[in-house]
Amino acid sequence: MGLGVLEDRHMTRPPGTSKLGEEGDPSFDAASTVDLKKDGDIILVPQPSDSPNDPLNWSMVHKNAIMFILAFSSGVTTSLGPMISPGLIVISKQFHVSPDMVSTFMVGSILLFTGATTFFTASGANIWGKRPFFVISTLLLLISNIWGTFADSFPSLAAMRIFQGIASAPLETLVTSTVSDLFFVHQRGTRLSLWGVMLGTGVLLGQIISGYIIESLGISGTFAISALIFCVILPLMYFVIVETTYTKSRSTRFDEKRPASRASSIGSTDVILKGDDSASESKESYKSQLRIFRGRLSDDSFWRGVVKPFPLVCFPAVIFSTLVYASFFCWLLMIGVLSVNIFSAPPYNLSPAQVGLTNIPLALATLIFSPISGWMADAIPVWMAKRNGGMFEPEFRLVLMLIAIPFSTAGFIGFGISSAKGLPLAWCLVWITMHSVAVPFASQASISYVIDCHTKDANQAFVTINFVKAVMSFAATTVGNGMLAKFGPRDLFIGIAMLNLGISLLTIPSYIYGKRLRSWVARSDWANRI
Repeated sequence: MGLGVLEDRHMTRPPGTSKLGEEGDPSFDAASTVDLKKDGDIILVPQPSDSPNDPLNWSMVHKNAIMFILAFSSGVTTSLGPMISPGLIVISKQFHVSPDMVSTFMVGSILLFTGATTFFTASGANIWGKRPFFVISTLLLLISNIWGTFADSFPSLAAMRIFQGIASAPLETLVTSTVSDLFFVHQRGTRLSLWGVMLGTGVLLGQIISGYIIESLGISGTFAISALIFCVILPLMYFVIVETTYTKSRSTRFDEKRPASRASSIGSTDVILKGDDSASESKESYKSQLRIFRGRLSDDSFWRGVVKPFPLVCFPAVIFSTLVYASFFCWLLMIGVLSVNIFSAPPYNLSPAQVGLTNIPLALATLIFSPISGWMADAIPVWMAKRNGGMFEPEFRLVLMLIAIPFSTAGFIGFGISSAKGLPLAWCLVWITMHSVAVPFASQASISYVIDCHTKDANQAFVTINFVKAVMSFAATTVGNGMLAKFGPRDLFIGIAMLNLGISLLTIPSYIYGKRLRSWVARSDWANRI
């Protein structure tokens, strides 16, 4: 048993288990690792080819630039949903529509249609590459915000939000798989944390800024400012975000000294293999890299890819990551929606701009703890791997849940009781900030875990995760205000705390039995047919 992770009697190294160092494991002799490429004493997983066109071999400056632009664009895109939250009551009064109807079509619909569209964009990205979807998505988001700027009726706003949700899909779901295209396993946590920072601050800062814009310029002003931001993002997307999908083989053979059942590593594409002889391959020109369409990069069926995320939900790692990520994100969004009603009513009586300002401590918590969680997501597993004979297990990522679980549970209960008793605003903000602290740790644990377990299927796995998140968020924003009125903040948020705690405690069996479950999936005929 490796640090609490139960060994599997069928496969010593099921997909996800990898060798990060050479010390302490008798199953690896010097000959088995001498030719493998390393970063210090860490064996690179996956092993890069010798080709200059392999994204793993690109300069760190180039890779980080791609990651930063995609993370920033993803954060801005994610902010489009909740940025309307401070103005929900304003829209309700302006167009004479019920608050639940407003939250459904202004917040819930964009999430739902984003989640539904990801089935098609993820499948398409696997076949035609990610670049065309990133560029087209940015262009359509620019158009949607121009539309929102001039929309003069609630039906027009509602239709625009649906269109915006469809356009948002690539930037919400393809970034995580781009991380696995560009970075090695021991580098992914910090890059995912950058993405997490942008997502978290996008959700929260969007509401802070939009609160002032709504008071000064009205609802249309928020979309006008967003359109200007996408005017900046579009050229960056076109000139910097080149295709990261690498279609050529990174290997020619397994190490003959290793049994086939033990050669698996971080997913079927991340096995530790000998490098191929591709050093003579000429580097693709920048002009060629700027092509939007490169033809088919895969012979896979588009429609098979569309339906693939559905059976993936049977994979234990995907089930766990889906429930945890969707739960934590959904409640963060729900707090943003419900706090509008709570803080706009007595005894707080806050204006839209003041409601937006209540997100400042949450945003600060995200900015501080997202980088910390990203560093920990890499540092802790490497530290644990060194104490596990140099063997890395994806389950080591789940240690971050030890921070996420108590903070989120206390945050929900504290906020529910504080707002129900009408305690000073500072108390309410302290408690909801605790949940904001928990979110990056839960997100890091769940997303990095599923990427490590199913790298090849990362696109479709995140589609599953995002769709469940979208459905949960749509349901929460649709019935949230009604449930708040019926049960009150105390009972509602205590109920949310218990539900979130129950989901979070799935971490325990996932950690203990995760390796056996990965082996079961790898050996299952039905899983191999997916």
